[in-house]
Amino acid sequence: MTTTINLLPWREERRKQQQQEFIVMLVIAAIIGAVLFYAWNSIVEQNIADQKARNSHIQTKTAELDSRIAEIKELQQRRDELVARMEVIQSLQGNRPTIVYVFDEMARTLPDGVYYREIKRTGSTYTMYGIAESNNRISRLMRNLDGSEWFQDASLLNVTALDDKSDASKFTLTVKQATPSSDKEGEEK
Repeated sequence: MTTTINLLPWREERRKQQQQEFIVMLVIAAIIGAVLFYAWNSIVEQNIADQKARNSHIQTKTAELDSRIAEIKELQQRRDELVARMEVIQSLQGNRPTIVYVFDEMARTLPDGVYYREIKRTGSTYTMYGIAESNNRISRLMRNLDGSEWFQDASLLNVTALDDKSDASKFTLTVKQATPSSDKEGEEK
């Protein structure tokens, strides 16, 4: 007697079990792959969102700094304007007594027989219109002005006789204001 064992059903069952295990493994692998893909995608999207937030923060801070820079430039411009004004004021205050000395010197250099009708100032140049009893007195006035520490470069522009009966003349001359040395100015004060 021989016993025969039929192994076919067992092999069939084994093959079906292996196929089921393979399908389960494929499904598990697919699920793990999907989870890994989702996790990787989430991480990348989070990194992108973080970078966008950083960029937005940098842009905000840059805009704030730009506004501060504009404010600083405006303040520097105001400061420069104030410094320029202060310099003008200091210059005017420093030169305030100068006009007193200039008028005093005009009176000192004026010889007898000469009279000023009008004096005009343009910058540092004075134009003097006057009347003199003679041409010699005009010459003396010009020598006096040239000899003064407060004036230089006296120049006669014109001389016109007043009438035929006298030697009197109208004259126009220009003279530039000079700046005397500080030693002399200190002594005069």
